[in-house]
Amino acid sequence: MVPIIKSWSRIEAWLALHAPATYASLAPPANQEALAMTEKAIGMRLPGPLTEILLLHNGTGSQTLLPSGWHLLSAEGIARTWALRTEIAGNDADDFHYDPAAEFGPWWDRRWVPFASFGNGDHLVISQLGRIGDACHEDGCHFDAHPMWSSLTALFAHVASALESGNKLHYYQRSVDKDGELEWEVL
Repeated sequence: MVPIIKSWSRIEAWLALHAPATYASLAPPANQEALAMTEKAIGMRLPGPLTEILLLHNGTGSQTLLPSGWHLLSAEGIARTWALRTEIAGNDADDFHYDPAAEFGPWWDRRWVPFASFGNGDHLVISQLGRIGDACHEDGCHFDAHPMWSSLTALFAHVASALESGNKLHYYQRSVDKDGELEWEVL
């Protein structure tokens, strides 16, 4: 698998040329103190690829980066989201009696690390197995079997390739609006 930093460089280069508003929304790097505070708040280390991304850009504000409209959270946003979902789930966040390799998971598991938001209460998470899941605010988490959702590294490699090639990615097609913002249309 291509290192996530190489995929991220490809994404940045494409954004700079084709989606300048999205490129301009990339936050400056997180510092080590912010990462340490996030890890302390969530009670675990951030996955290596996520740390690498945060050290390049500490989120994307409200700008879409990932299919189908996800924006990356900052280190602080990760901690806030994790705390809120853990508080809402209460004791259910400690119910580890599900199969972590299954297609569906519980509403929340405190071992998940949220890293992207749709802006409506749904979040992309990294599971304890490194899989990417869609933690819906209404009905639980779904882990799609498409290879792009197998890991954060795979997700960024697939996104970089889809941006560069213009080919569809799973159910999504990239486009850029008149303001220079990246969008992902559902096909």
